[in-house]
Amino acid sequence: MNPKPTYYFYDLETSGLNPRLDRIMQFAGQRTDLDFNPIGEPDNILVALADDTLPSPGAIMVTGITPQSTRQDGLTEREFCEFLLEKVATPNTTIMGYNSVRFDDEFVRHTLWRNFHDPYEWQWKDGRSRWDLLDVVRLTRALRPEGINWPVTPEGRPTNRLELITKENNISHEHAHDALSDVCALIAVTKLIHDKQPQLFDFLYKHRNKRDVADLVNLDNPQPFVYATGRYPSATCHTSVAYPFAPADNGNVLVFDLRYNLDELLKGEADAKAAGTLDFKKPFHERDPWERSFQPIVKKLQYNHCPAVAPLGVLEKHDGWQKIDLTLDQVQKNLKSLLAHPEFIERMAKVKRPDYPPSVDPESALYDGFLDDHDRLLCSTVRNNGADDLADYHPHFLDDRLPELLLHYKAKNCPSALAGDEIEKWEAYRAKRLADQSPRFLEELQKIQQTLGRGGSWGSRSPEDCAYLLEELHLWYESIQPADY
Repeated sequence: MNPKPTYYFYDLETSGLNPRLDRIMQFAGQRTDLDFNPIGEPDNILVALADDTLPSPGAIMVTGITPQSTRQDGLTEREFCEFLLEKVATPNTTIMGYNSVRFDDEFVRHTLWRNFHDPYEWQWKDGRSRWDLLDVVRLTRALRPEGINWPVTPEGRPTNRLELITKENNISHEHAHDALSDVCALIAVTKLIHDKQPQLFDFLYKHRNKRDVADLVNLDNPQPFVYATGRYPSATCHTSVAYPFAPADNGNVLVFDLRYNLDELLKGEADAKAAGTLDFKKPFHERDPWERSFQPIVKKLQYNHCPAVAPLGVLEKHDGWQKIDLTLDQVQKNLKSLLAHPEFIERMAKVKRPDYPPSVDPESALYDGFLDDHDRLLCSTVRNNGADDLADYHPHFLDDRLPELLLHYKAKNCPSALAGDEIEKWEAYRAKRLADQSPRFLEELQKIQQTLGRGGSWGSRSPEDCAYLLEELHLWYESIQPADY
C-alpha cells in the first residue's frame, strides 16, 4: 500500500551562495500531514565540511556554524545522502522550501551528484514532488492579501523575507538563519496562507507540477495568465499578466509581460538611437533576453520550477486588477501590439541560451550531460561499496567526468581506499581549489575584521561571539592548507 501523502518542509544553511562551489553545512526538516500536524521529530543535521572548502566568512557570521563544528558533529556527505533518500524522500512526499527551487534544491542536487546518486529522482519518483512557497507568498500577497499582515521595508517597499512575515503575524521565529527555526517558521506561514486563503492555496498546490502548469501556459492555446515571479517589480508585488509567445530551450516557453506595450518600447528605442542616447548596444528587438541588462519584459518560464500562475479570471474578484495596477483594456491593447510584431516573436524564438564550456571540475559538472544506463549501474556499485572494496574497484566509466569524481569521492569518504598516486592527485586538486578560494576568503575576512574593529556589529551577535567565529575561521584556513603552504 502506498503511504499517505505528506509534506516535508526543509531548509539549508550553506558555506556560500554558489551550489557548484559551496557546500551544505546544516540541513533541517520536519514532516507533516496535509493539515500541517508534525509527524515524528524534526531533523536537524550538520554536514561535515570537507578540507577542500573555504566557506564565505559572511555566511558563517550569519549562521554561526563553524567548519570545525560540522567536522565534530556532522554526517559526511555520503551519510547525508543516505539519510536524505531513506528518511526524507519517501513515497508520496511533497518536498517544500522557501526559494528552494533556485537555492536549496540546487545544493541538494549537486551533493547527490558528487556522491554518485541520481540528482533528480528524489523529487519526482514514487509519487514525490516539490513545491516552492516563495512565489506562493508573492501571489497571495498580490491577489489575496486579506487576513495576513504583510511587511514593508523602512523605505516603504514590500518585502517577503520570511523572518519579517513571521514578525508581522506574531509567529515565533527566534533564530532566523538557523535552518530548523526557519523550517518551523515556514510551516506556520504556509498554514496561515492555507487557513486564510484556502482556495488560492489549493489551486497553486494542484498546479505545482509541470504538466498542470503546461495546461495553463502553452503555445498550442496561448492565453494571458497571471504570473508572480521575483523578476517582476516589488512595487506590484512581483505580479503581472503575461502571455506565452515563443518556445524556449529545454521545452520551456518565453512569456511577455503585458504590462508593457511593444510599439511604445520599440519607438522609444528608435528615438533614443536617433538621438544618440541609446543605453544598450543593440535595439530592443535584437537584444538577447538572457543578458542581465535585459529588463524582464521577456522571460523564460520554466515548467519544472513550480511557477505561481493562475488564470486571468482570478483578477475579476476582490479588486484583483487594481491590486496589481493593471486593467483588462491595457492587457488587451498590449497583447494586440505584441501580436502585430511577428518579426519580434521570430527573433525571440531564435534566441538560445548561450552554451557554456564544460566545467573543468567534475564536482561542478552536473549539467554537462546525463549519464547512460551503463554508468548509472556503475554509480550504484560505487555508493554500495565500502573502503576495502573501493580500493580495488576500477570501473570502466564511459562518461569522462566520473573517474576523477570517483577519486574525490574516495578521498572525502574513504581515504584509506586511495593508492599513492591517487593521494598525490587529490592533494594537487585540493591545493588548487584552496588557492582559487583563498583571495575571496581572505578579502571578506579582512572586511569583517575592519567593520568590527571600527566598533561595528554583525547582526545581533555579541563582540565575544564575533571574535570566536573569526578565530575559528582563521584556524580553519590554516589547518587545511597543503603541506607545502
